[in-house]
Amino acid sequence: MEYLSQFISLPLTDPVLLFAVVLLIILLAPLVFGKLHIPQIVGLIIAGILCGENGFGLFSSETGFELFGQVGMLYIMFIAGIDMDMNDFIHNRNKSLVFGAYTFLIPVVLGFAVGGVLMYHLFSGVLTESLLQYSILAAIVLASMFASNTLLAYPIVSRYGVSRNRSVTITVGGTMVAMLLSLVALAVILHVAKGDMSPAFWLRFIVSLVIYLFIVLFLFPKLTAWFFKHYADNILQYIFVLALVMLSAFMAKLSGLEYIIGAFLAGISINRLIPKRSPLMNRINFVGNALFIPFFLIGVGTMVDIKLIFGGFTTILVALIMTAVATASKYLAAVATSRTYKMSKAERTMMFGLSNAKAAYSLVAVMLAYECVIGVTETGTEVRLLTSEILNGTIIMILFTCIISSFVTERAAKALAASGEERSHASDYRPEMRVLLSVSNQRTLEKLMELAVILNDSKYKQPMYALNVIDDSNVDSKESAEVDKMLEKAAYLGASTDNKVKKIKRYDLNVASGITNVIREKNISDVVMGVSSKPKLTDALFGSLYDTIIGSVNRMVYILSSVQPLATTGGIVLVAPSGAEKESGFEKWCISMLTIASQTGAGITIHSSESVNKAFRAIAGKHRSNVSLTYKVSDKFSFEEPLQALQMNDLLVVVSAREHSVSYTDEQQKLVPRLLSKVKGNSFIVIYPEQFKEGEVDRVQESSTKII
Repeated sequence: MEYLSQFISLPLTDPVLLFAVVLLIILLAPLVFGKLHIPQIVGLIIAGILCGENGFGLFSSETGFELFGQVGMLYIMFIAGIDMDMNDFIHNRNKSLVFGAYTFLIPVVLGFAVGGVLMYHLFSGVLTESLLQYSILAAIVLASMFASNTLLAYPIVSRYGVSRNRSVTITVGGTMVAMLLSLVALAVILHVAKGDMSPAFWLRFIVSLVIYLFIVLFLFPKLTAWFFKHYADNILQYIFVLALVMLSAFMAKLSGLEYIIGAFLAGISINRLIPKRSPLMNRINFVGNALFIPFFLIGVGTMVDIKLIFGGFTTILVALIMTAVATASKYLAAVATSRTYKMSKAERTMMFGLSNAKAAYSLVAVMLAYECVIGVTETGTEVRLLTSEILNGTIIMILFTCIISSFVTERAAKALAASGEERSHASDYRPEMRVLLSVSNQRTLEKLMELAVILNDSKYKQPMYALNVIDDSNVDSKESAEVDKMLEKAAYLGASTDNKVKKIKRYDLNVASGITNVIREKNISDVVMGVSSKPKLTDALFGSLYDTIIGSVNRMVYILSSVQPLATTGGIVLVAPSGAEKESGFEKWCISMLTIASQTGAGITIHSSESVNKAFRAIAGKHRSNVSLTYKVSDKFSFEEPLQALQMNDLLVVVSAREHSVSYTDEQQKLVPRLLSKVKGNSFIVIYPEQFKEGEVDRVQESSTKII
C-alpha cells in the first residue's frame, strides 16, 4: 500500500495516471449519461463536478487542465466559426440580421434588468463601495450570455429533412449575428472591469483592431489557400490550421479583444477553404470532440462547488431565474421575427427551439468572467466578476435549456415535415448513390477522392468503390503490388472522411471492359475518372477510351483534370450545351454542381442558352440553394469565351452529352484532349450526365487504352 501511495494520492498528480483517468471519463461519461438522455456536453461537466475537488477529489482544477482546457475553449469557438454556412447567411442576411437583432437585444434588455437585481443581491455585503458599478458590469455579462445560443439541436433538423426551411436558415444566420455581438460586448466589459478604459486604450484598441482584422480576414485566407495548394498532406494542413487558430487568438488578445474572438474569426476567415466533406474537416472535428473539448468541459466541472448546489437554496433559485430569463427572451425573439415576416406557428416554434440551447459560449463567457478578479474583501478573499452561484447556476441552466431545445425542436421538425413543404415528390426520385473511383495513378488519387467525397451523399449510407483494372494478358507481379498500394491508400483516404471504400482489383480484357462491367455489377450511379494535367503525345488516344466507357453505360461520369485542391477553388465557370435541360440527367448534374459550389464556397458563372439558364435557376430555387449564381447567355456550345474569363483558382466545368442525344453537337468530340491542350493552370471537370431512355440497353465496347 505504501508503494502504491507513492503513485496514487488525491488529488492525482502523476501525469500518466491523470491522463488515463480523464480518458476513461471521456469514454464512459457519454455512455452513462446517454442512457439517462442527458446531453453529452452536460454529462462531461457533471463528471467533472463529481471527480473534482468538491466531489470525490480525484483531481483539482489546476492539475493538468490549464493547457488542454484553454485549447478546448478556443476549439469550441473555432468550430462555431468554421461550421457557419456563409452562403446561407449571405442569402438570408436581411432576415438573419433582423432575427439576430431580436435574439440579441431582447435577451440583453431582459437579462440586464433581471441580472442587475440578481447581481446586486449576490454582491451585497461584499464590495459595498463599488456595489452598483460591479452589479451593472456583471449584469451586462449575464445579458450577453443570455443573448448567445448554441445550435445543439441542429442534428434533429437534419434527421427530419427540414434543414432548408427558411426558419432554420434564418436561425443559423441570426445565431452568427448574436454570437458576434455577444463576443464584442463580453470583451468590452472585461476591459471595463479591469479598469483599462483610458483614451490611450481606445486609440490603441481601434488601431490594433483594424490591423488585426486586416491580417485575419484578408491575409489568413490567402495564406491558407497558398498552403493548401502546395502542401496536400492532411496532417500538415491540420497543424497549419491549428497554428492559425492559436495565432489569431493571441493576436486578438494583443489587440484588446479576447482569445475566443480570435478563434471564432479564424474559423470565419478560412470557412470557405475547408469543405464540410473533407479529410481535414473530419480531423478538425475528431481531435476537438475526442480530446480538447472534453478536457475543457471536465475542467469546467472541477470548478463547480457541488456543496453550493445541494447545500443551499440560493444556487437553485439563481439557476431557475437564469433558465426562465434565457428561455423567455428567446421565445419573445422568435415571436417578434415570426410576426415581422408572417411566418407559421411551426416556423416560430422551430426558431425558438433551435435558438434556446445554451452550451459552448455560455460556458466560455462564464469562465472568463468568473476568472476576472474585481477586488479583494477585508479578509483577503478574491471577489470575481461573476460569483460561484452564477457559475453553478449556469451548469443547471445549460442542462434545462438543452432539454427544452431538444424537445421543442423535434416537435417543430415533425410539424414542418408533416406540412408537406419538405416532402420529395415521385418525380424527384434519385437512385441510391454509389460512387466508383477509377484509380491508376498515385499523383491524381487524392484529387479524385476529394471530388468523390464531395459528391457522395452520406444519407444513402453506401460505400464508395475504388477500382483498378489490370489487363489480364499482361500480369506483372510488380504492377499488382503497386495497384494494392494505391487501393490501400484510397481506402485510407476514404476512412479519413468517414466513408467506407471497397477495394476492387480486377483482371479483364481491357480497362474499358473492366470499368463497364463493375459499373453494372455494383449498380454504380456515379463514376469519377482522372486525366493527367500535362498533355502527352498519347493524348489524342484519350477520346477513344472515354468514348468507349461513356458509350457503354448510361450513368453519370466525371472526368477530372486537377492542378489544385477543390477546397481552394475561387469560382466555378460552367459551360453547358443548348438543350441540356431536356436530358434525363439534367437535374442530377445541376444538384452536383450546387453541391460542389456549396462545399467549396465558390460561386457559379453559367454559360449556356436562356432555356438552360432558366431551368438551372428553377432547380436552384427548388432545392433552396444559396450558392451565388451568374448567368451568361450563349446559344452556341463553346468554351473559348469562358476560357478567356477564367481567373486564377477558377474551376472550369464543361457539361457534355452522349452521341445521338438531344444536346449533342460535333463540338463535343474529343473534348478531353482539346481541353488538356487549351486549359493551362486551371483545373477542369468534364461531366457526362446520366441518360435513361425507354428501351435503352447498356452496350459494352472494348478498348485497350489505359486511364491516366
